[in-house]
Amino acid sequence: MIDCFDAKEFLKTVTSQSGVYRMYDAEGAVIYVGKAKNLKKRLTHYFGIQNNLKTKSLVKNIVQIDVTITHTETEALLLEHNYIKLHQPRYNVLLRDDKSYPFYFFLVPIFTRVSRYTVVACTKKGEYFGPFPDSYAVRETLALLQKLFPIRQCENSVYRNRSRPCLQYQIGRCLGPCVTGLVSEEEYQQQINYVRLFLSGKDQQVLKNLISRMEKASHLLHFEEAAKLRDQIQAIRRVTEKQFVSGDDENLDVIGVSFNTGLACIHVLFIRQGKILGSRSYFPHIPSGTELNEIVQTFIGQFYLQGNQSRTLPEEFYWIFHLAEKELLSASLSELNGRKIQIQTRPRGARARYLKLAATNAAAALKTRLSQRSTIQQRMKELAKVLKLASINRLECFDVSHLMGEQTVAACVVFDSNGPLRSEYRRYHINGIKPGDDYAAISQVLMRRYDKAVDENNIPDVIFIDGGKGQLAQAVNVFSSLNVSWNKQKPLLISIAKGSDRKEGLETLFLSTRGKGDSLPSDSPALHLIQHIRNDAHNHAITGHRKRRSTVKMASVLEMIEGIGTKRRQMLLKHMGGLQPLLNASIEEIAKIPSISQTLAKRIFNTLKHRS
Repeated sequence: MIDCFDAKEFLKTVTSQSGVYRMYDAEGAVIYVGKAKNLKKRLTHYFGIQNNLKTKSLVKNIVQIDVTITHTETEALLLEHNYIKLHQPRYNVLLRDDKSYPFYFFLVPIFTRVSRYTVVACTKKGEYFGPFPDSYAVRETLALLQKLFPIRQCENSVYRNRSRPCLQYQIGRCLGPCVTGLVSEEEYQQQINYVRLFLSGKDQQVLKNLISRMEKASHLLHFEEAAKLRDQIQAIRRVTEKQFVSGDDENLDVIGVSFNTGLACIHVLFIRQGKILGSRSYFPHIPSGTELNEIVQTFIGQFYLQGNQSRTLPEEFYWIFHLAEKELLSASLSELNGRKIQIQTRPRGARARYLKLAATNAAAALKTRLSQRSTIQQRMKELAKVLKLASINRLECFDVSHLMGEQTVAACVVFDSNGPLRSEYRRYHINGIKPGDDYAAISQVLMRRYDKAVDENNIPDVIFIDGGKGQLAQAVNVFSSLNVSWNKQKPLLISIAKGSDRKEGLETLFLSTRGKGDSLPSDSPALHLIQHIRNDAHNHAITGHRKRRSTVKMASVLEMIEGIGTKRRQMLLKHMGGLQPLLNASIEEIAKIPSISQTLAKRIFNTLKHRS
């Protein structure tokens, strides 16, 4: 790595073409990613006279710059946001909650199913429909589609291994593509096309096509087929009349922004078919000194240009603020989606009311977030005062969950000065201990968490452990044996014992393995913070334990059967496509699996039927 950066020499060699640049610090980390129509002109600007504090701080830390030339500005825009997502540079605006992006429906070719994916999981090729405000909206729409269009709902592993149609076929919710001869590829693909049109808001086109098919079937005296089409038409009409009363077919996203005290809220209204499908507030990470224009521009690029590029977008976007690259964003979105997408900043009528609503929601959400941040910071100060610490910037809390000693899971949750850091929550499967030994579980999770190099910025000031003196003693022993050099003072270890009635407000804090613990008043802000982080750790551990227990329980049914070992169990599940198809299989179907005799097939069948 270069020790110092010679800006003059570097600028002599920089091209004037469009492209993307990456700035590195002395440790080799990417600290800023940007794009430019003219790289030389843009990079020269950084090393001129600067009044912006953020730019001054950035330039001060640059030791190397890499440049990537692109053919077009659209390519540069996409590459910029891909690099931002990859490197998470500290001087860029970052949309930190990318795991909670809206969901999209996913379509693939012949005999496909409709699924739901998050933006981070959209890696397969296909068609994506959205965005949707939350997972509830996706589940609701998916359930609706399954009632209107008889396409398969089973997983691919189940579908590939079926030899007879399931209950969904019997009740008319699936055409049965898993069984040869029940439905042709053309007929099934027609239903998929209806789904595609329906998700695109073209329900009237679906109805016209179905009505035409019904009339044709009726003329040919195919009355059974005509009756099925009539029922499907009636179902779609009931839904569209209920969902879209206004009859307006506009599809648009409306974006409102509020910015105050270094925190920004961007609120998005998702409007489909003239109906507000939902809304969501986003709070991007903002380096100090960042201007509102950059915040909004970066958010829109990260939100709409990252992920799978073949997903559908609304025809129009509305916001009230001026963006220097509005035309570039519009052109990029249009090029990626193969149709004209307009960006409007001066709407009238109903659209102006939508925009006002988005701005109002953004302001309200920002006010709430600022209030919550203020409350958390107040509680942090109160806790520091109670514990006699100069300040507290990071807290971690551990809890252990199990059922009678089985499937033990430990959880770690993290709070910083602004509250929960959910992206840093972790779960640990605890193995190799005596069932029900909470002390050994705590020792194992602490050793796994801290017996390695820890980033100085991630060293907690306080570590809470759900338990009493015994758990605290285990934590003290673990930290005494760690071979880690702490760059600052070791964390303060505290255990939290529940009261005699296990009621909130009666907790006892142990800072030492000897003597009595301390209790805080029930109205203490410090106690409220402790309860908050303890409850989060408890919930995170229980959720992980339930997931682990559910997985083990599914596999344990087969383990009880004499003659079924690990290999045969895996073979059974692989050939049948999962446990549920195996539960529904006959003796003859089970006996067809390699290495499964007729006698063993009967034993498997009888055991599973008895268990179910």
